Amino acid sequence: MKLDEFFANVDLGLPLSNPILIFSLVLFVILFAPMLLDRFRIPHIIGLILSGILLGENGFNILSRDQSFELFGAVGLLYIMFLAGLEIDLTDFKKNKEKSIFFGLMTFIVPMVIGTVSGYFLLKNIPSQPGDPELALSAMSNRKYIILSAVLLASMYASHTLLSYPIVSRFGVTKNRVVSVSIGGTMITTVLALLIFAVIIGFTKGDINSAFWVRLFVSVLIFGLVLAFVFPKIAESFFKHYDDSILQYIFVLAMVFLGGFLAQLAGLEPIIGAFGVGLTLNRFIPRISPLMNRLDFVGNALFIPYFLIGVGMLIDLRVVFSGFTTLIVAVVMCVVATLSKYIAAVLTRRTFGFSKDEGLLIFGLSNAQAAATLAVVTIGYKTVIFNSSTGEFIRFFSDDLLNGTIIMILVTCTISSIATERAARSLAVQQNHIDENLKEGKLVDRILITLYNPETLNSLMDLAVILKEKRSKEPLYALNVASDSSVNSSVDKGKKLLEKAAKIASATDNTVRMIMRYDVNVTSGIIHTIKENNITEVVMGLHHKAHFADSFFGAKTDNLLKATNQMILIYKSIQPINTIKRLVVVVPEKAEFEVGFVKWYDRIKNVCKQIGATTVFFAPQPTLKQIHILAQRNKFGVETSFEVLDDWDDFLILTRELRSNDLFVVLSSRKGAISYNPAFEKLPMHLSKYFADNSFVVLYPEQFEESKDGNMI
Repeated sequence: MKLDEFFANVDLGLPLSNPILIFSLVLFVILFAPMLLDRFRIPHIIGLILSGILLGENGFNILSRDQSFELFGAVGLLYIMFLAGLEIDLTDFKKNKEKSIFFGLMTFIVPMVIGTVSGYFLLKNIPSQPGDPELALSAMSNRKYIILSAVLLASMYASHTLLSYPIVSRFGVTKNRVVSVSIGGTMITTVLALLIFAVIIGFTKGDINSAFWVRLFVSVLIFGLVLAFVFPKIAESFFKHYDDSILQYIFVLAMVFLGGFLAQLAGLEPIIGAFGVGLTLNRFIPRISPLMNRLDFVGNALFIPYFLIGVGMLIDLRVVFSGFTTLIVAVVMCVVATLSKYIAAVLTRRTFGFSKDEGLLIFGLSNAQAAATLAVVTIGYKTVIFNSSTGEFIRFFSDDLLNGTIIMILVTCTISSIATERAARSLAVQQNHIDENLKEGKLVDRILITLYNPETLNSLMDLAVILKEKRSKEPLYALNVASDSSVNSSVDKGKKLLEKAAKIASATDNTVRMIMRYDVNVTSGIIHTIKENNITEVVMGLHHKAHFADSFFGAKTDNLLKATNQMILIYKSIQPINTIKRLVVVVPEKAEFEVGFVKWYDRIKNVCKQIGATTVFFAPQPTLKQIHILAQRNKFGVETSFEVLDDWDDFLILTRELRSNDLFVVLSSRKGAISYNPAFEKLPMHLSKYFADNSFVVLYPEQFEESKDGNMI
């Protein structure tokens, strides 16, 4: 059989038309392009665009930009903007809102002014529209279109992408004040740039008169109210009732595209809706969670790379090398983008007295042009002003601007990476507040989760993942104890629980050390596991239908507390932790004198930052003062209030303070400890009777010191 006969049923002509072959080729590009370009330290985003250039009709003509690229391109574009909104830390923004607002306005206004002026002269003197030359020249000579295009071009400079944030994380300087300022500024300038973009596009769809502005204002207002109030209610209800990971992912995607469609109805671009949905769902999706990992994974593995390759296929390198026009455009764009962001960073540094390294870090984080820039240039390129006499399109952005933008993205991303790494390295050396435990190579945390009930497993793992320090490389420890009397009946059940726990943790990039233990009783198994593995804290569960007093308190708990000094958390979950809006924390008198005072405070802070919840502390005045000092010193970073509770006998008045979406955290104490109060004996009864409808945590902080022989002293 001849070779051509063998392949007769497969079309191998170029460009490829077989959908299976096309998809396979694209996947291999997504796989190998980053691996190859890592050696040259070229950002992945640039590598994928270059791949699209080579594969497209303007390259080797291997692939045509068919409907699949149109579909995946639209999905990828919205996905980019959604993740941009989702990754903005609203907690850090609130903490540094004045500085963030100032930087956000500076990094928006300066690029807009410089970009508009430079863009006007650039577009006026270098018309480069395709089609009928005379008609193109006429179009670009029209003051209206020149100004509109210049403003649209400037909006690209105004936005930026935190592409260099992983560098900051790698050097361990994420807590630096300017990082929060940069993140907050990113949110402000991105929103403003996208609004400018929406208005400019609106000019192309009809006459701009008073009716247009009224219609735009009303539609944007309604759209904003829907995002601010309706979407959160829908999300909260869904996450409370459905914990299936697949359903949650599909729900989020549906909300993203619904937001994009509603934005279209409001006269805005879908990317604004996607960005708004990201901000709206921000607090429902903890940054360390299985859902967040799935969103990042699918987006970065498929949708976004597909979009970037599609963008590359639009670019014609022949235009770049056919003359100096594109090069001139690219040089101007690179200079304006870099200079305007640098000026904004310098103004912010001098206004607030930041150091030179901090100013360099702000510049490095804000200089990279990627997500929003690609969104604007893609839509600007597709937006047709009118048709030429030859039937070709006259667009807002010409081929020269499209190609110049790609060069600008490459240059700014490279400068951003270099500047950020230099500043982060210097700040890492200078910082004085490095955790002493990390300095000495000690363990940051070793969290043990005790697993017995399948219905509480998900909630316990969610809490443990949120409690865990990001920087800690330690695994989570999951324990199931089978007593001698029930080995045969419980081993299989225990192993299944441990395997499920490992699966949940792996979805958050955490590992689990599974411990199946055989012991005389559960308490003994927990105690031995704590000692053998140097456990620092224990997370235990309570079924939401069970009575606290009957199910946990008694000899089992007493023996565990007597034999250990580690922090122990007993968790009863009524609703998923990501739907919690506020933590109500009750602290007993003299808790500030306990060994684990700072540690439990740090864990509360971690939970609040991860889920975006506010916090209110109830404690006696002296204790409350120490908590307030600790909050100021450690930059709690969330909305926090303080209420005096002088007498533990007034514990029940807190029933009036609790809301349905609160997490009630009660600090208890071991007998004989400094903060112990005899009224703690009534705690199980009170929680069962008066707080049964609330999620709560009973927290026993680290107490006493441990001698060399393992006894408490």
